[in-house]
Amino acid sequence: MKMLYLAGGSPATVFALAPLATAARNAGHAVIVAATADMVPVAAGVGLPAVPVTDGTMRDFMFASRDGAPLALPDDAGERLRFGGHGFGRLAAASMPALTELARQWRPDVVVGGTLAFAAGLLARRLGVPYVRHAWDMGEPAEMDHGAADELTAELAGLGLADLPEPELWIHLCPPSVLAPDAPDGRLMRYVPAGGQRRLEPWMYTRPERPRVCLTAGSRAGEQEVAALGGLVDELAAADVELVVAAPDQVAASLTAGRPGLRAGWLPLDTVLPTCDLLVHSGGGQTALTAMWAGVPQVLVPNMPKLIPHSRRLHASGAAVMLPLGEDAPRVVAVCREVLTDPAYRRRSGGLAAEIAALPGPAEILPVVTDLRVG
Repeated sequence: MKMLYLAGGSPATVFALAPLATAARNAGHAVIVAATADMVPVAAGVGLPAVPVTDGTMRDFMFASRDGAPLALPDDAGERLRFGGHGFGRLAAASMPALTELARQWRPDVVVGGTLAFAAGLLARRLGVPYVRHAWDMGEPAEMDHGAADELTAELAGLGLADLPEPELWIHLCPPSVLAPDAPDGRLMRYVPAGGQRRLEPWMYTRPERPRVCLTAGSRAGEQEVAALGGLVDELAAADVELVVAAPDQVAASLTAGRPGLRAGWLPLDTVLPTCDLLVHSGGGQTALTAMWAGVPQVLVPNMPKLIPHSRRLHASGAAVMLPLGEDAPRVVAVCREVLTDPAYRRRSGGLAAEIAALPGPAEILPVVTDLRVG
């Protein structure tokens, strides 16, 4: 069977699809991952064959209209979500020529698209093959879909559709107790971390004597985001903990400069997090899922409106604390101390890890995908 997987414009969109795509390859199916050109090396890095569908980056599509006019991020949170949906809609539209040519040369039997990879549904409907919508993380607000549908009005009309096509199957990665109450019906699949790897060092898989805190601004953090972490790094380093910072290697040097002994750089979180007592991050859905998988409590400071709904659910679960963006470093550190000393956070995080472990894995969900039929 030929299976086409559509990722997006960030590493997380590739990593989310990798476990199911790898299970499909291991079962003997032919697999291709389609993504923006800058994400093709990421897919290759996790052992998946990949093709580019556009040379544009996610930022290009987010902040420029189809005719190239610059766009500004709205101030209103709700409008920002629709704005984001429009950006992903433009990515879908730009991807369709390359996807159509790919399908002419290598016709897939099923198309599996990440949550906001809207070209997957368009292509599947054009080809008349099953469409699977695969969560990238803990879910996306519905406003993102509304914005994409607005952006893709012409493309949808060309397929005789008034709205985004419904998938034959939804695959959710979120454990049931923190799944969005309005999540579409679908199958729950065990979350499996699939991030980029590097040569391991003993400290990465060895639990230290002091509590270990991992701090990250995400896989796409640049110098600006890392610079903003500086005060928090200093506050946490002064606490009685061992601090490690997960950040792209190209920007980590600015954190380690003048901070002897600080470990910072690209870290394999699936190895490092099980040795940690706390993860502090900006609310990224896959980062949060990896912490849940490892049974590690979290302190969340969401930096985008779309990260707030699932951060609130995690906060309500008792496995994490959510703080507002802009909270000063001393307050964040005080909350970290609270989470580290209250065993209830660790117990609830362990409960989420058990929920994830009990879900069917990618190899068990794969037959549900291969058995799909349109209509």
